[in-house]
Amino acid sequence: MTTSAVILVLATFLASAVEAVEALTVVLAVGVTRGWRSPLIAAGAATLALAAVIAIFGPALTRIPIDVLRLIIGTLLLIFGLQWLRKAILRASGYKALRDEEALYEREIAEARAAGTATRAGMDWYAFTLAFKGVFLEGLEVAFIVLTFGTTQGSIPLAALGAGLALALVVVAGVLVHRPLSRVPENTMKFSVGLMLSTFGIFWSVEGVGIDWPGQDVAILGILAFLTVASVGLVALLRRLHDRTVVSTTIVSAGE
Repeated sequence: MTTSAVILVLATFLASAVEAVEALTVVLAVGVTRGWRSPLIAAGAATLALAAVIAIFGPALTRIPIDVLRLIIGTLLLIFGLQWLRKAILRASGYKALRDEEALYEREIAEARAAGTATRAGMDWYAFTLAFKGVFLEGLEVAFIVLTFGTTQGSIPLAALGAGLALALVVVAGVLVHRPLSRVPENTMKFSVGLMLSTFGIFWSVEGVGIDWPGQDVAILGILAFLTVASVGLVALLRRLHDRTVVSTTIVSAGE
């Protein structure tokens, strides 16, 4: 398996795992609070809807010239990747609160309990709507990653393999523990995904304008290493600035 293929599977695995954890949190909260029938039916319906979206839009991507596709998708991935990376850097440096799946789970439970019960045709439509929305929206992001990565790299099966492994792992873990996967180091995963999306974004954008990378696929490792060093350096710098700000604020508060 080539370098790009390994990174492709790993990137789709991590990105899909992050989205799957977020969808699972919603489904578990609704199921535990209001019963499992409606949210499970909703999850199945959302999966079928996603399959339809993939079937409709997937073949259309293959009709676009590969260089144009790489330029467009590379640019989009670079935008998304830098957004993920920015949030991960801010969280790692203390400027942004870490995402707490446990707190999100408890909040979803509280909202589900507070909502009225509107059962029609044997279906709890509040539970159905909430679960469908959570699975479908997070699933759309997974479908986008699989289709774009797979089409551009010329291997949708490999991209689907990474996503499938992630979804299976998260679902099995959710079934076993019946709780959100709050111990999953989500910020670390998002940091890694941001790095990989940005790496592929740079790599494919440059290829899309007709420039060949030295070493071809091996250049991906060089881009990834550069972005990693730069990001870790930014985290260290911002953490120092944040700590100084906290200390200064504490001293001023104590003197008042």
